[in-house]
Formats: sequence, C-alpha cells, structure tokens
Amino acid sequence: MALKATIFKAAIQLADMDRNIYQDINITIARHPSETDERMMVRVLAFCLQLDEGLEFTKGLSSDDEPDLWLKNLSGETQLWIDLGQPDEKRIRKACNRARQVVIYSYGGNATKTWWQQNQAKLSRYDNLTVVSLDKEVTQSLAQLAQRNMVLQCTVQDGQIWLSSVDDAVLLEPEFLLAS
Repeated sequence: MALKATIFKAAIQLADMDRNIYQDINITIARHPSETDERMMVRVLAFCLQLDEGLEFTKGLSSDDEPDLWLKNLSGETQLWIDLGQPDEKRIRKACNRARQVVIYSYGGNATKTWWQQNQAKLSRYDNLTVVSLDKEVTQSLAQLAQRNMVLQCTVQDGQIWLSSVDDAVLLEPEFLLAS
C-alpha cells in the first residue's frame, strides 16, 4: 500500500518590505512521503517570497510535469514556475519555454555549487530565469520550524529574510546566482 501525503497547515504573517506586501496567509501543504521537512520549508519560504494572487502549490514530487509552485493567469498560461533543488538543464529549458518567469531555489551546500558550475553557461542564456542559492545550514535550520500546525512570521527587508515561529527564528540571506 502506498503511503499518503502528510498534511501541514501554516498561518503566516508576511511583512515583505521590499515588495510592500503585508498580509496574513493561511496555507495547507501536502508533504509527499519522500519529501524532507527541509524541502517542505523551502517550499513555504518560496511561497512567501513569491506571494501573488493565484500562486499555488502543485503536485510537486508526485508529478514530473509540474513545478513545486506556479502562478497561472486567467487563461491558464503559466506566469511563474518555481522549482526547488538542482533540476537538470532539460527541465529548466522546458520551464523557460512554458512560463513567463522561472525561479529556481537551490539548496544543499556543495551540491548546489557543483550543479551551478556544471550548468551556469547553459542557464545564463535564459532571460526569464532567476536562480537563488540558499545556504545549507540555514535551510536545515528551517526544518526545525516544521510542525503539523505552524504559526510563522516572515519578514523580508533589504534582501534579508527572517522566518520565525514562537520558539525559533532563522535568518536567510539568499544569493542570486542568476537574476532575470
């Protein structure tokens, strides 16, 4: 019998001073059985950083043909495609051809560095691609915030991000490897 997704809920107070967005959001996250808390929390972070009306979680790991998050317009065209980790160049090319904007949130320390060194030349030709690197120790700290029912605060100011719960806080300083 196949394992089912675990449901997490998050109530997030978002204060994104860089984009002038102040909003309380409630999201439900289905964590695939093979997904780690770290990866799930990077998805939550990406949701906060890219928040826009209509942004939604997809089937993610359950589907090879969908990103982790996306934003579609009213006619069904993909406006924003968000992937996590170190996707292969073929997947990124496909995403760049299907979406107006593609954002990759890469994490994993040396794996990200190696992936970027191997793909930088090919990926630099896409003018609708942004690649953001997140520090491994920091994303592992994000995993400590994961609970089935989370109450979080996310503050973004001058490129720095604070994600905190009642018990803990994590400071993130993402590095833009490629900005479109």
